[in-house]
Amino acid sequence: MFMSKSLKLTLDILIGAAIPILVLKYGTAPLGALNAYLTAAMIPVVWVLLDLLVITRRFNFITAFVGLTSLMRGALAFWYVDGLLFAVKDSVSYVVSFLVFGVTALLGSPVTRAIALQGLSPDTPEREQQMKRLLDEPTVGSAMKKAGILIGVTNLAAGAVNFVINYRVVLAPFNTPAFNDQVANVNAITRFVLVLPDMVAIFFAFSMMYKAMYALLPADQGSDAEAGEFWTLLARREAALVTAGDAGVASSAVLDAGDVHSRAARQAREEFGLS
Repeated sequence: MFMSKSLKLTLDILIGAAIPILVLKYGTAPLGALNAYLTAAMIPVVWVLLDLLVITRRFNFITAFVGLTSLMRGALAFWYVDGLLFAVKDSVSYVVSFLVFGVTALLGSPVTRAIALQGLSPDTPEREQQMKRLLDEPTVGSAMKKAGILIGVTNLAAGAVNFVINYRVVLAPFNTPAFNDQVANVNAITRFVLVLPDMVAIFFAFSMMYKAMYALLPADQGSDAEAGEFWTLLARREAALVTAGDAGVASSAVLDAGDVHSRAARQAREEFGLS
């Protein structure tokens, strides 16, 4: 089932954040405090699994990570705690994101490499090998590490803020209407405000990765409409590597800085469904 990225983002925000808040706010009285809490927690989990298994049916690192994170949050919903432990519970997903993105980058195996491969989606074994050789370039590898660290540190900072807000606001005992109302109030802040720096970090991380890649591609040739397309440029780079080695690529004309920036920004926007 086809769904545009912009529509997908809108539904993620609506079903993953807005509806659960409304359930906590207005569903506690008719459903009971515990049932409303669990319903609000399960709605995002069901949506992610529905998207993964029925709508997009794309199985890769990104979807697997989102799916596992959602299942983890759903499982933690059955850990009935309040106070300090609830603040910890509600912040665990941010720590996991920091470990997956930031720590792997610091260890030299950034998961952003897998994200770049999946984002550009090489559709043949030849293109996949060409893409891997491009990602093996030192400047591209460095950009991948910096991108992973940027996303990881942003999540760690957001997790710290999320913990503090929950700890200071969610003061009522678990399984009470007051608890659900306080959780809804916190989520109305964290599920919207804290997602913004994360999205900005991801956008700049993607732009950083794509800039490093496009900076190694040759300049356009001719007036062919596909002459500037990523895979066409990558194929020309590969041809230069075969015929003349690294020196041949270095001596050929590459994209200028302005072109690199515009192409990288466009590629990043496409990832977010903004173009």
